[in-house]
Amino acid sequence: MKQTTLKLTWTLLFLIIGAAVQAENYPYRSDYLWLTVPDHADWLYKVGEKAMVEVTFCLYGMPQDVEVTYEIGPDMMPATSSGKVKLKNGRAVIEMGTMKKPGFLDLRLNVEGKYEHHVKVGFSPEQLKPYTKNPQDFDAFWKANLEEARKTPLHVDCKKVEDYCTDETDMYLLKIKYDRRHSIYAYLSKPRKEGKYPVVLCPPGAGIKTIKEPMRNLYYAKNGFIRLEMEIHGLNPEMADEQFKEITTAFDYENGYMTSGLDDRDNFYMKHVYVACVRAIDYLCSLPEWDGKNVFMQGGSQGGALSLVTACLSPRVTACVANHPAISDMAGYLDNRAGGWPHFNRLSNMFTPEKVETMAYFDVVNFARRITCPVYLTWGYNDNVCPPTTSFIVWNLITAPKESLITPVNEHWTTSETNYGQMLWLKNHIQ
Repeated sequence: MKQTTLKLTWTLLFLIIGAAVQAENYPYRSDYLWLTVPDHADWLYKVGEKAMVEVTFCLYGMPQDVEVTYEIGPDMMPATSSGKVKLKNGRAVIEMGTMKKPGFLDLRLNVEGKYEHHVKVGFSPEQLKPYTKNPQDFDAFWKANLEEARKTPLHVDCKKVEDYCTDETDMYLLKIKYDRRHSIYAYLSKPRKEGKYPVVLCPPGAGIKTIKEPMRNLYYAKNGFIRLEMEIHGLNPEMADEQFKEITTAFDYENGYMTSGLDDRDNFYMKHVYVACVRAIDYLCSLPEWDGKNVFMQGGSQGGALSLVTACLSPRVTACVANHPAISDMAGYLDNRAGGWPHFNRLSNMFTPEKVETMAYFDVVNFARRITCPVYLTWGYNDNVCPPTTSFIVWNLITAPKESLITPVNEHWTTSETNYGQMLWLKNHIQ
């Protein structure tokens, strides 16, 4: 096979440094910089093709002739090969090899045991399929749970938060009781000008934490959206940080709620969370300022998962934006490949038949295949939280109108520009 040596220019190097201030790949104010460039511009190959990656390592902006140790292994799985290479003029080409079936390979790099980096490339990922089964009574299960929840009328406590209001927008803190037992808190932002507006629900990322900076997404309200940013644990965001920390500790670890009740689909913690999202849509559609047509979902990671779930469960949703969705093909590790967050393979006794059966009723793959509204999905390849293997599986299952923004270099993050672009995408889908 002819090896193609990729030519890197200092112009490209400086552009990447400047554009990556907030990126894990290129740490802000770091003395060192990795640049890894696969010989396919889109980082994708066919099964059986060999992937080549040119590696550059710089210290203080200067290419270093150092020894790089590396490992190569499937996405989120142990290494299957390793080696060393001496950089010349700060560069070398590493052959990653290929895969015999669809998936991703991860090249994990290290210099002196302290400078680390990695890059993932895909092999026919459009052919990836879920391990997770599609339960025959899936639709009946969720229909019954939503009907039960709706027997309890929504009760909403609403308080205007003057510190978060502007000349153009108003902000309210809500407590929404949505079934017999559970409540959520949320911040509602909306234009101050009278009128009819589309509504957007934003579920949270993973963890037991307060709603982050309610003002950071105020551009939604400034652009004519009513936006509800919610939490899922029934914890008042005005609670002190110390109290949040105590509650988090009570779960033993931050995301321990993902294991709560997993032996039984009727007792799994996330059941009432999925119901909460649908009931939040019910609330938004009860607002007199709603335009009566447009209902949008927007979220990332766990929030991306909940956005896709709600787009499936609520026929009112007219478009959905999701970043690197979590809770996707969680049992994929049983197929000897990457599964989705929360990576139950890291815990003992999580793949019992009972738990795997429960997972199927809550796994995003089984909601994705049922979505009918337009979807805009974003994900990166270097993500080790919500790996590209599972994001592609979700993408492959969506049969509704769909668009994607694939950002290979991204780990578990999106840029402010990407986030703003998603708002513009929703704006273009207003009916």
